[in-house]
Amino acid sequence: MARKNTAGAATGTGAAEPVPRQRGHRSIVTKRDLQGYRRRLEAELAELNGQRHDLEEATGASLADSTGEVGFDEEFADAGTYTFDRERDLSLVDNTRDLIDKVERALARIGDGSYGRCEACGNPIEAERLDALPYSTLCLADARRRIRLR
Repeated sequence: MARKNTAGAATGTGAAEPVPRQRGHRSIVTKRDLQGYRRRLEAELAELNGQRHDLEEATGASLADSTGEVGFDEEFADAGTYTFDRERDLSLVDNTRDLIDKVERALARIGDGSYGRCEACGNPIEAERLDALPYSTLCLADARRRIRLR
């Protein structure tokens, strides 16, 4: 979800690319910014939902495979590999669900007007942070504080 930094160059469609904000700019997110973030978040949500569907389908198929009878003479290593693969798949499904939840909450914040504000201190979230993580809920200072507390 990285954003290309082109300074007002015209595209083939004749529309100008948005000019990125200067580093350290801490103003409230503009309507133009919100439109861009909304488009990025909606695209990310569609991609994540597709990934989740594929992962759940694969996990469901592996669950159906596991219900068959296992012969005593089968290798224990095969069972260990199967268990590892299944745990990995379940972890990926959980991570995808978590990201979907974060993206949906960011879209809801855009809708209610609180997007771009830190949930901890109420200050604006840095533009660079929102460009990197458009579903971010904390400014950089509060995110660092939270990490230190762990």
